[in-house]
Amino acid sequence: MLELSLHILDIAENSTRAGARHIDISLEEDSIRDLLTISVKDDGFGMSDETIKKALDPFYTTKKVRRVGLGLPMLADAAQRTGGKLTLTSKEGCGTNVTVKFGLSHIDRQPLGNIAGTMVTLIAGNPNVEFVYRHRRDDCEYVLNTCEIKKEIDDIPINHVEILNYIKADIVEGLIEIGAQA
Repeated sequence: MLELSLHILDIAENSTRAGARHIDISLEEDSIRDLLTISVKDDGFGMSDETIKKALDPFYTTKKVRRVGLGLPMLADAAQRTGGKLTLTSKEGCGTNVTVKFGLSHIDRQPLGNIAGTMVTLIAGNPNVEFVYRHRRDDCEYVLNTCEIKKEIDDIPINHVEILNYIKADIVEGLIEIGAQA
């Protein structure tokens, strides 16, 4: 994966497969500390201590369609190349939190990529999951909350094409307003 948004997509999709009904995705760009922090937290099934230890092994996966699980190991490696690290915490029955720190301006940091497209893909494919996307850049913040959107659209499905187009445009506009990469 060449873009961080694709790593976020992979982690959030793992969350939905683990039964998550609520997923918080947060990005924080701190130019003072030169730090980019990405966090994906869910309320899914969680993992045992043994599974947590194996999760960063590229030859371990719980998926039946392939024999390797490269997502988290590749993300951990990408973070380490910028002086950062990946932290994985989980408790069975309580959910999982993946937090990754990167050197914000480090030459080896992967670009964020199409976060609006990633969020629209997640929402379109998982209309019953509540997503909160928070993007903070220094003192400015953009927040998207699908629970709030659902209240406004009444009985229109959140994965209706017009709603998804609105969400994508809102994310792009929100990121531009806070001076983040859109």
